[in-house]
Amino acid sequence: MLELEELRLILIELGLSRSAEILESKLTSATEANYSYLAFGKDLLSHELSTRRERAFEVRMRTAGLPSKKRISDFDFSFCPSLDKAVIDGLCSLAFVATSSNVVLLGPPGVGKSHIAIGLGMEAIIGGYSVYFTTLSKIADDLSYGTSGARFRKYITPKVLIIDEIGYRAIDHVASNVFFEVISARYETGSIILTSNKGFGEWSEIFPDVIQATAILDRLLHHCTVINIKGNSYRLRDRVAQGIYTSPQAAAAHRQGEVVTSER
Repeated sequence: MLELEELRLILIELGLSRSAEILESKLTSATEANYSYLAFGKDLLSHELSTRRERAFEVRMRTAGLPSKKRISDFDFSFCPSLDKAVIDGLCSLAFVATSSNVVLLGPPGVGKSHIAIGLGMEAIIGGYSVYFTTLSKIADDLSYGTSGARFRKYITPKVLIIDEIGYRAIDHVASNVFFEVISARYETGSIILTSNKGFGEWSEIFPDVIQATAILDRLLHHCTVINIKGNSYRLRDRVAQGIYTSPQAAAAHRQGEVVTSER
């Protein structure tokens, strides 16, 4: 038993706390099953690895700040048949994250842009990538006093930065400057998933400086998949089905979707 305790202490010193915790029970099981030394070591360390992966996943989930745990598999593509599911499934492979490319989701309120953005964020977290969710307003408020230090780094360090709700309000020159700094700092080093209810031609209504807006778009769209979602409100689909709500465009609606991949 002295050797067992010594081994347990060694495991603790090596930072293998889970292995130390289950050492005795695993040793008993290995003896009963007549495991080889190799099989015992593999069994013990496999549990250690599994525990570490679970803890790392929990940390990534906690620090991501996602407003929900929506998954792509939960999205009702039948409500928006023009949205190419194959394209979204392709993005779930996370190849765009590996190449530090971006995804921009455009469309009117309620069509599912945020759901897809969050779903892709969940896939990235599951895939082992760090993710951070924010909005343009939060970036502007957070960095209103400058783009140095920890506050700025939290927008630069994550492998995937999700920026939701671009276009719901115009911003001033200070906010425009800090947003430009974030986009520039992440250029070709980390992925951005961005949602906006404004087409690119309308971004001059959001940003006070047209030249700066153009510079932001140039960096954002250099390596980017743009998905333009057109249709009725995804959030109101149940009410529409129940006859509780009918959109003004429902009678003449012809949903269309566009996907553009940019690689200059």
